[in-house]
Amino acid sequence: MRPPLPDKDLHVHVRDIRFEHHRDPLGIGEPSPRLSWTVAPDPPDGAEQQRGYEIEVRDGAGRIASRRVESADSVLVPWVGTPLESRERREVRVRVRGSGPPGPWSDYAPVEAGLLQAVDWSAAAITPLCDDVSAPADPRPAYLLRHEFAIAQPVMAARLYTSALGVFDMEINGLPVTDDVLSPGWTSYHDRLRYRTYDVTDLLRPGANAWGAHLADGWYRGRLGFNGGIRDIYGERTAVLAQLEIILADGSRLTVVTDPTWRCADGPVLASGLLEGETYDARRERPGWSAAGHDTSGWSPVAEVPLDPGVLVAADGPPVRRTQVLEPASVARKPDGRYVVDFGQNLVGRLRITVSGENGATVVLRHAEVLEDGELCTRPLRNATSTDRYVVRGSAVGETWEPRFTTHGFRYAEISGWPGTLRPQDVSAVVIHSDMRRTGYFDCSDEGLNRLHENVVWSMRGNFLDIPTDCPQRDERLGWTGDIQVFAPTAAFLYDCAGLLASWLKDLAADTDRDPGGVTPNWSPQIPVILPFEVPEGNHPMAGWGDAAVLVPWALYERYGDLGLLERQYRDMHRWVDTVEKAADPDRVWRDDFQFGDWLDPAAPPEEAAQSRTPKALVCTAYFARSASVLAEVAGLLGRPVDQERYAALAREVRDAFVRTFTDGQGRLAADTQTAYALAIGFGLLEGDGERAAAGARLADLVAEAGFTVATGFLGTPLVCDALTSTGHEDAAYRLLTERSCPSWLYQVDMGATTTWERWDSMLADGSVNPGEMTSFNHYALGTVADWLHRTVAGLAPAAPGYRTLLVRPRPGGGLSRARAAHDTPYGRAEVSWRRTEGRLTVEVTVPPGCEAVVDLPGLEPVTVGAGMRTFHA
Repeated sequence: MRPPLPDKDLHVHVRDIRFEHHRDPLGIGEPSPRLSWTVAPDPPDGAEQQRGYEIEVRDGAGRIASRRVESADSVLVPWVGTPLESRERREVRVRVRGSGPPGPWSDYAPVEAGLLQAVDWSAAAITPLCDDVSAPADPRPAYLLRHEFAIAQPVMAARLYTSALGVFDMEINGLPVTDDVLSPGWTSYHDRLRYRTYDVTDLLRPGANAWGAHLADGWYRGRLGFNGGIRDIYGERTAVLAQLEIILADGSRLTVVTDPTWRCADGPVLASGLLEGETYDARRERPGWSAAGHDTSGWSPVAEVPLDPGVLVAADGPPVRRTQVLEPASVARKPDGRYVVDFGQNLVGRLRITVSGENGATVVLRHAEVLEDGELCTRPLRNATSTDRYVVRGSAVGETWEPRFTTHGFRYAEISGWPGTLRPQDVSAVVIHSDMRRTGYFDCSDEGLNRLHENVVWSMRGNFLDIPTDCPQRDERLGWTGDIQVFAPTAAFLYDCAGLLASWLKDLAADTDRDPGGVTPNWSPQIPVILPFEVPEGNHPMAGWGDAAVLVPWALYERYGDLGLLERQYRDMHRWVDTVEKAADPDRVWRDDFQFGDWLDPAAPPEEAAQSRTPKALVCTAYFARSASVLAEVAGLLGRPVDQERYAALAREVRDAFVRTFTDGQGRLAADTQTAYALAIGFGLLEGDGERAAAGARLADLVAEAGFTVATGFLGTPLVCDALTSTGHEDAAYRLLTERSCPSWLYQVDMGATTTWERWDSMLADGSVNPGEMTSFNHYALGTVADWLHRTVAGLAPAAPGYRTLLVRPRPGGGLSRARAAHDTPYGRAEVSWRRTEGRLTVEVTVPPGCEAVVDLPGLEPVTVGAGMRTFHA
C-alpha cells in the first residue's frame, strides 16, 4: 500500500447511508431506524480512518437534530432525534472525522415511515363477490377489482399503502404501480400481514383517475404442502387492502381507499396456483379496465371482510422481483410437434412467450428440472403439475405473455400446441426471487469448483423466494428450519439477506407463540400439511431444525454485527433451549427416536431419508450442547449475567454428558461415522488437544476409507471439511472436496447439475432419476461447503461480528494454483486473493475502512493489519 501524499489534506468521505437493513427506506416500520454507512479515504489509497462522526437529521420543516460522537462505529448506530411518526419523511446526512478536521458532509439520504399504528388505516379489506367460493374450481381464477376517483388539483406527492389476503398486482390509470411479484409475500398471516409502500406521484393527474388490482389466491388460500397439498389454510376469501394518500398543490390531503364502492369482475386468468400453474385466456382480456371511463355495467359488487389492522406490518426485506431473463440454450422439436426447450440452467421463475395464431389456439407449457429418456421428468414434482396454458387472442401481431401469479422450478420446458414453428426468440425464462443485493464472490483455478459455487448461488436464488424454502419445484416449498439453519452463514456471504431472514425469524417466533407447548416448528410459516410419513401430534422438538431459533440469529450477528437482532430474538432463542432441556433425559442426553437426524445420509435407502449411520441421540445431544453454548454467549453480549451463567453451566453439563455417553474419553466415538466426528469437533465437544487430535485423525481415516467420498447428510456436511481442517488434515478435506465419484460435490457437477441437489445421488450414474420420493435438484443444504470455500480455500472469514475484524487464513491445497473471495461487508468491500507461482505463495488482501485483519499465512506468524490493500508472500 502506498503512503498518503504529505501535501494533501486527509479526509474520509461518507457514502451509502443505510437505514436498518432496507435497500429502499420508503414506508419502513421502524420509528427510530439505526444508521449505517461506508467510508472512503481521500486520497483513495490513504490510510486515514474514521475516528468520529456527526449526524444531522432534517425534518420537513427544516428543523435539524444532530449528534457528534467520538467513535469509529459506522454500522447500525443509534437514530438521532425524535422517532419518526407515521408517514413522516426526514433526511439524514453524515460526515466523519479522521485525524484532522471533519470531511465533507454526505448528500442527504431520505427515509420515510410507513403507517406505524393500526389507527392509521382507514381502508377496508374488500373481496370480490364474483368469486364463488363454493365452486369446485381448483385452482381458482384471479379477479379484477377497480375504482374511479377525481383529483381537483395537481398532485405534489402520493403514497400507496397496500396488502392483500392473497397476492396482488396494482395498476393506476392503466400503468403498473410496481415491478414487484407475488406481493405481499408469505408470512404467518394471522399474526403478521406485510404491506408495502409505493410512490405513485407520477401515475396520478388532475381530473378523472382509476386504479385497480389483480387478485389471486397465492399462499393465502392456494394449495400448499405435500401430497397434493391443502387449500384455504388461512381463509376462504381473498381480499385486497389499499390506501392511497395524496398531497395536493395547496397542501391539502386526499385519501382514497378500498371500500364497498369498488367493483369486481373475472378476467383472463381462469386458474392460478403456485403448485399447479396458470391458465390465461387472452380472449377474455378487458382492455382499459384500470383506466378512467371504463364501462363497468357488467361488473359485480365487492364486500368488506374482517381484517385486524393490528396485524399489518411494514416489510423488513426486499420484494420478490424478476431479476434476469435467460434465452434458450437449445430448442428441439419432437416428431409429434411438441418442443423441448433447454435453458441451460435450473432456475425458478416462469416462461415468457410471444405467439401468433388463430383465435382460441391453446399453448401448453410444462416444466421440469431434468430430462429422463429425452422427456420431462415430472415424477419428482409429485403433485405439483406446474403447467401453464395460454389461449391465443388471435391478434395480427404477436401476443407476449408471462404468467402473473405462479412460479416453477425448471431447466426444461415442454411446449405443445404452438402455432407454426417455435423459434428460440419466441420464448425466454424469467428468473424470479427476492431482490437481494449480491455481496459475495468466489473463483479459483478449478472450473469444477467454480461451477459448484455457481450451483450454490443459483440454489439460493431459487429458494429465497420471499422466505427461505427447502425446494422450489415440488408440492412442498416450505420454510424448513433445518435447511436454513445450516445454510445461513453461506447465504449471508453470498447475498444481503439480513432483512429477509429477520422477517422470517419474526414468523418463526409468532408460530412458536401459537404452539401450545411453545415448541419451535420444523417449518415456518407453519401450516398443516399431509406429510408422507407418520409424525407425533403437534410440534415435536427436532434437533438441527428447531435449533434454527438460536443458530440463524447467531449467524446473522456474526455476519452483520446486528446485536439488536439478538435482543429481539432472545426470547425465542432461550425458549428453544429450555424446550430441549425438558425433552432430554436427566443425565442431559437427548434420546428421541423420532428425529430427522443426519437427514439424507448417502447410505439411507431411497424411501428412508431419516435412516442415518449416526445415532440420533448423538446428533440431538451435540446440537443441545451447541445451542446452549451459543445462548450463553448471547446472554453475555446482552448483559444478562444470570442467564449467561445458567446456560454456560448447562452447556458444560451437556458436553460432559456427550463425552461420557458417546466417546471413550480419548477422542474415539462410539458412532464411528464422519458425521459423529464432524459434530464432536465442529461443536467443540471434546476435551483437550489430545482428544481433539485423535478425533481428527480418525475422521481423516474414515474419509480415506470411504475413498474420499462424502458420508454425511444435512447436519454433518456443513462441518466435515472444517473438522478436518481444524485438526490438521487439510489434504483430506481437499481430497473430499475434489472427489468426483458418487457421493461427492463434483459428481453432481459432472452429471450436469447447475444447482445443488437434495440427494447426493438425485440423478444416478446411468442418467436415471433416484426413485426416492424426496428427490429435488434444487436444495441448498448440501451447498454449505461454499462457506468453507470462502473461509478456507480463499481465506476470507469474519473474526469479529460484521467483519469488523477479518480473518485472512487461506490454506491452499487440492492442486489449486489460485483462489479469490470478495465480500461486501457492512463496512465495505473485503477481498482476499492468492496465487502460487514456482512454489511461492502471493496473497493480496483488501481490508475495508474501519476494519482490521488478522493475516495468518502458512509458515508465518499471524500479523494484524489495518485498512487498505497489502501484498504478502509466503
